Amino acid sequence: MAISVVMPALEMAQETGKLISWLKKEGDSVAKGEPLLEIETDKAVMEIESPGAGILAGIKAQPGAEVPVGRTIAWIVRPGETAPANDVAVESGRKMAEAVPAASAQRPASQAARNHAVKISPKARRLAQERGITLAEIVGSGADGEILTSDILAIVESKAVTASQSAPAASSISRLMAERTTQSWTTVPHFFVTRDVDASALNEARQMLGPPIEQSRRVKLTHSDLLVALVARTLQKHPRINASWSSQGVRANSDINIGLAMAVDDGVVAPVLRNADRAELGDLAKRRHELADRARTGKLRPEDLTGCTFTISNLGMYGVDAFTAIIIPPQAAILAVGAISDRVVAVGAGANARPAIRPMVTLTLSSDHRLIDGARAAEFLHDLAEAIGNPKRSLENPAAGEF
Repeated sequence: MAISVVMPALEMAQETGKLISWLKKEGDSVAKGEPLLEIETDKAVMEIESPGAGILAGIKAQPGAEVPVGRTIAWIVRPGETAPANDVAVESGRKMAEAVPAASAQRPASQAARNHAVKISPKARRLAQERGITLAEIVGSGADGEILTSDILAIVESKAVTASQSAPAASSISRLMAERTTQSWTTVPHFFVTRDVDASALNEARQMLGPPIEQSRRVKLTHSDLLVALVARTLQKHPRINASWSSQGVRANSDINIGLAMAVDDGVVAPVLRNADRAELGDLAKRRHELADRARTGKLRPEDLTGCTFTISNLGMYGVDAFTAIIIPPQAAILAVGAISDRVVAVGAGANARPAIRPMVTLTLSSDHRLIDGARAAEFLHDLAEAIGNPKRSLENPAAGEF
């Protein structure tokens, strides 16, 4: 029996995916789990594995096509079997952009009636309102004529062709990343708590723990690795910071999965270090190194980018002293980390205080006020500062017998 290859949903609220390339040709044999195609979402270009073993047949979408989630784009068949032919072929994003205005002209209706009766996803409706597009302009490409985000984007693209012909087109990653951050900034009630922390012990921990990890795991231990481990263990004491916001309210997360923001050519991705609170430091460093390699080469896997419960954005390597980061919904918070730099600070208290030079780092926690209040945010930063001040105690893992 033929197995359908469909455009997968790799993240929350995803409605379409862009087909980048087929890694096999029609008629090629494929094994189950073998890389079959590459797609682009708002986060990254990812390889998709074959859902079964057989022969690739009936390819319905070509590179560059913007395909609705769940649409069949090819089949895996047995030798001698033919691909089913009862699916509608997928059009490319450019063809869709050309067709939508013409099609909408063939279905006249009053704007008020059209807006009231149309089937449209909430995300597409919001995008249409933001871009000033009336629903009367659109014929949806979804089931029963439902208008999808891709339909809105197609109209935006078609209207902007003349004005933007001389400018380089933005990739799907950068375009949709802009949409996501705009949505977060305009809908999530952000507030920010900042704290300067002495990083002397953090530097010492890296010097002490780095060489054995480099020898055993063949990777360099970074400040980011230490921060991921310390943040994850601190989150164990602050489950509300690790929670998520949903339409039903606060949702607790049983796992602590840390996303680490990384810059790529088209924007920023945040690959996920799963169960970071239970992982040994050397394993975290190795997994972070592997994720960074896949991010740089555009080979992140779907599982690399899903399930994140808390994100760290570290710009210290760029010499940035402090900054605020935008929350990635439905997460409750994101931690912005600045550079570790020598500063003159007061050491001691009261009459015994004296000026001294210490390596300091500024941490800024962006929080969703629907889940977190100021006191909770401050308590989390206090406990994280304590952990950074004594990494050895915080990273002890008696069961594993190592750090």
